[in-house]
Amino acid sequence: MKKAILIALLFAAVVLTACLFGTAGAGENSQTAAYLRVHIRANSNGADDQAVKYEVRDGVVEYLTPVVAECETKAAAIGAIEARLGGIETVAERILEENGYAYGARASVRKEEFPTRVYDGATLPAGVYDALILELGTGEGDNWWCVVYPPLCFTGGRANVVYKSKILEIIQNFFK
Repeated sequence: MKKAILIALLFAAVVLTACLFGTAGAGENSQTAAYLRVHIRANSNGADDQAVKYEVRDGVVEYLTPVVAECETKAAAIGAIEARLGGIETVAERILEENGYAYGARASVRKEEFPTRVYDGATLPAGVYDALILELGTGEGDNWWCVVYPPLCFTGGRANVVYKSKILEIIQNFFK
């Protein structure tokens, strides 16, 4: 009897996995809903615009790291970042001006489509994510992505992210 139930659970796990991966690019789902990403778009693909994008990234990460470190939920992280959009723009514009660029920066939090991405061994599927978007100038150049919450790029890669499988938990509890 236990073998039949185990086989049924494993079959359900395969079907569920197929459903999750089959809809990963279709929009926000439980996997994408857990994350708040950041997307910094350079003014252009010119070497100078790309170089200053990384300087802006460093400044924004330094500015937001203590803020995000205090957040215990994604909603808290979104609220904290939304309250500091002006500060994010100020940091970005200061760095741009220090490097001779007057094209400015615009920050917002909104839903954005992202492709599949791997961060320190954690794979985030393609889909729609809440994201801090920072556009430098026209924002038409190549961009830099990372994860604000949980803070994968705001902790130097030392974030303690734990992934759980509900199906595995059910199977393990069944055999206890």
